[in-house]
Amino acid sequence: MSLMRLAYASEATFAAKPVEKGVEPNVARILMVSRRNNAKDKIVGGLYYGDDRFFQYLEGDEEAVRKLYDRISRDERHRNITILLEEPIEARTFTNWSMKYVPLSSDVNRFLDSQGMDAFRPSEFNRDQCEEMIRLIRDSSQDGRVVSHNGVRSARKKQTVIPGGILTGLIVAVVVVVGAMVYASTML
Repeated sequence: MSLMRLAYASEATFAAKPVEKGVEPNVARILMVSRRNNAKDKIVGGLYYGDDRFFQYLEGDEEAVRKLYDRISRDERHRNITILLEEPIEARTFTNWSMKYVPLSSDVNRFLDSQGMDAFRPSEFNRDQCEEMIRLIRDSSQDGRVVSHNGVRSARKKQTVIPGGILTGLIVAVVVVVGAMVYASTML
């Protein structure tokens, strides 16, 4: 049995729907079926979805990986599928994941920023960027938790250390305390 690895990028053909239980519904269905089928076929790997694009990495028996990729390439939920990496491997690196899904993470955000990317466009990855994305997926500490990535870059740019509502509340509290201190000092 010869092992291989394959990474590809594609664009989603579906319009993202409102998030249900932390993940875009179309992506959730892909994950559910992938995890069941990949476990049977002893295929391991990871998936990242952002800005309506997929990056998927697969490892397993060459024949099983090729059959899976053939099914994916015919799946109407994908278009503009681009193979980024395809080669034999000596041993698996994603030993326990039939399909790991990586939610939005600070590691991926830093990676995109370091590459000067304003959106997640994996079809434009060079080999080093592809390898880094694979490493980020493999090393993600999110334990396969799923969340939606629709609008990843725009949401990411709006992130702050303190969320807006809490920040507003803190500012109001500071103004009230300072006002009370000023009032109290005039009473002395």
